[in-house]
Amino acid sequence: MFGQNTTTGKAAKQSNFETITLAGGCYWCVEAVYENLNGVKSAVSGFAGGKMVNPSYEDVSSGRTGYAEAVQITYDRNITSLDEIFKVFFSVHDPTTLNRQGADVGTQYRSAIFYKNEEQKIAAQAIMNALKKGKIYESSIVTALEPLTTFYKAEDYHQNYYANNKSQPYCQMVIQPKMEKFEKLFKDRLKKKK
Repeated sequence: MFGQNTTTGKAAKQSNFETITLAGGCYWCVEAVYENLNGVKSAVSGFAGGKMVNPSYEDVSSGRTGYAEAVQITYDRNITSLDEIFKVFFSVHDPTTLNRQGADVGTQYRSAIFYKNEEQKIAAQAIMNALKKGKIYESSIVTALEPLTTFYKAEDYHQNYYANNKSQPYCQMVIQPKMEKFEKLFKDRLKKKK
């Protein structure tokens, strides 16, 4: 599908993995989706885009740190692609609402792509240009393209939140509908249930 790897050994496995950091509202929602996409090795909830050293959830929730709730996604380029990662991203959140996703409001809930290199920046610009040209959304896309400076992992209780708390009202009312949409749109790309 994406070409065959001709290198061998541990170095070959390492070279197939890439990371991208995305913010699309509450990180629990973004993390839950990517944890179920085939080819994603890990989806870690955390914070990107601010300047404070080692921020906590409470710090970021204040809306005064410059950080966004973000998810750092590590994926295998032999199984999925950056293009697919972006297609999922723009399918499961609203990139046209500034500093908001549903009832979650503030700069910490902004839509952003934190690129770590020029390749990621160009790929992000290309998909956003294609979405604009195709008039996929009625309103303008406000997703920010920001260089990734630092990513801080959120506290442990924020990791795998949806998987560990499916009966919580927020999970049922906010995350579950996003999961259902994702599972419908990308049904052929879901991880196999163990």
